[in-house]
Order: sequence, then C-alpha cells, then structure tokens
Amino acid sequence: MNTTDNGERVFAALASPVRREVLRLLRDTGPRPVNDLAAHFAMARPSFSEHLRVLREAGLVDESRAGRQRVYRLEAAALYEVQEWLNPFERFWREKLTGLRDVLDSLDGDGS
Repeated sequence: MNTTDNGERVFAALASPVRREVLRLLRDTGPRPVNDLAAHFAMARPSFSEHLRVLREAGLVDESRAGRQRVYRLEAAALYEVQEWLNPFERFWREKLTGLRDVLDSLDGDGS
C-alpha cells in the first residue's frame, strides 16, 4: 500500500464522529480494552467492531491481546500526514486573522 492510499484511509477513518471519539478516548486515557471503549457508545457490538477495524486498517490504532481481552492503543504517527495536509490551512487562517487584527487595531486608533 502506498502513502496516498494510507492517507485516504486515515482521512476516511477520521470522517466518522464515533471513530474520532474513540481516538480522543485513547489519547486522553491511554490503552483501553475493547469493552471499556464500547461502553461509551450506544451501538451494537458488531457496529462498534467495524469502527475499530477501520481505525486499525488506517493505522490509527493498534490491537494487542492481554489474556482474553483485546486492548487498543492510539498510533498517532498515522496522523502525521493529516497534520502535514492541514499546515498550509493553519498558516492561511493565521494570516487572515492577523490581517483582521491589524484592521481592528487601526479602527481603535482612529478615535471612532
């Protein structure tokens, strides 16, 4: 699989609010058993398992076994491509907001 294919998988995985919430939970609390993660969502277990499969295939989470439990952990490296794609947009908005600040500052200086 090439980098573009993986990037498309990452973006597709991030399109779901459920999957973004799973990533947030793993980011905030560290590795979690699948049952702990599933408890946060009001959906059938097969549906939740499908969300985890999409995250695994995108390289956003890793699954390991601890006894009978499957434990998931965040694999943040896969988000690097997203960050690289978003950087130009961040610069764009930073420049626009700086321009807005300059306009507002000049209005304050007019004594209006």
